[in-house]
Amino acid sequence: MEREVQFIGESIAFLDALERASRAAALNRPVLVIGERGTGKELIAERLHRLSPRWGEAMIVLNCAALPETLIEAELFGHEAGAFTGATRARAGRFEEADGGTLFLDELATLSAAAQERLLRAIEYGEVTRIGASRPLRVDVRIVAATNENLPALAEQGRFRADLLDRLSFEVITLPPLRARGEDVLLLAEHYGRRMATEAGWDGWPGFAPEARAALAAHVWPGNVRELRNVVERAVYRWDSFEGPVADIVFDPFESPWQPRGAVEPVAAKVGPAAAATPLPSERGDLRVAVDAYERGLIEAALTRHRWNQRSTAPELGLSYDQLRHAMKRHGLIQRA
Repeated sequence: MEREVQFIGESIAFLDALERASRAAALNRPVLVIGERGTGKELIAERLHRLSPRWGEAMIVLNCAALPETLIEAELFGHEAGAFTGATRARAGRFEEADGGTLFLDELATLSAAAQERLLRAIEYGEVTRIGASRPLRVDVRIVAATNENLPALAEQGRFRADLLDRLSFEVITLPPLRARGEDVLLLAEHYGRRMATEAGWDGWPGFAPEARAALAAHVWPGNVRELRNVVERAVYRWDSFEGPVADIVFDPFESPWQPRGAVEPVAAKVGPAAAATPLPSERGDLRVAVDAYERGLIEAALTRHRWNQRSTAPELGLSYDQLRHAMKRHGLIQRA
């Protein structure tokens, strides 16, 4: 993996995760990286490798979810010629390729039970056996694994080996979602906006208009940094007034009056009993009013439960303090605080 690695952020939660990764990098121990999609798990894995004594050796990446269960073991451990149908020649596995370096296992929770068992043996004994071979091979590999699943819960349910979890969890680095990183949202938006403006050949970077900054700060970013980058780059690419600040932000690129209507679950079935409290729009043009009323009701109810303490209310709604403030202002709730 030869590419520029950038970490942009000033929030305490983000810097704490970065510092933990930097300290763990020097140790020859396995590390688990946990985080939602788009939070930068692969970048943390690369940092662990580059700051380790193994930085001059290979970092091999395997996305465990990208391969069918029948092939994952052959991909990890290799195979001999004739070991199975289609194996016309011997092939080294990812463990052998990473010998002396780092093996990054992404989407770890998708590994089959058989692959988990063989992975445990490889970590415990430092040996791998190709499929179809009779002798094991010694390997020196540092394991870094990532997932967006709750592995302890999966272990309790019997869906992930508890002993493998014990071996992999010498250090666990949990990456904060973007909604918990406060002003990092606007910091990242400026970075990606400026870079996209350069790519588009703009003479300078005019920045974002106040309404665009407010919209970016108030969004909850379910796709985290990856989603933010797409939203910002799309906004810059579509903006025609190069001299003026970017004012138009589109969060959903699929939004269109001509969008095909597929089979969709009823809204009430998706959001649960609470949906019954907000009637569905009965006339054209009522959807935005109903959505705004529903959002205002959720915020107001949460504030009431927390006696209008905004800092304790924000985490319950999955928002940062600044995002909650923006949402309250939008719904006219600031004056009641």
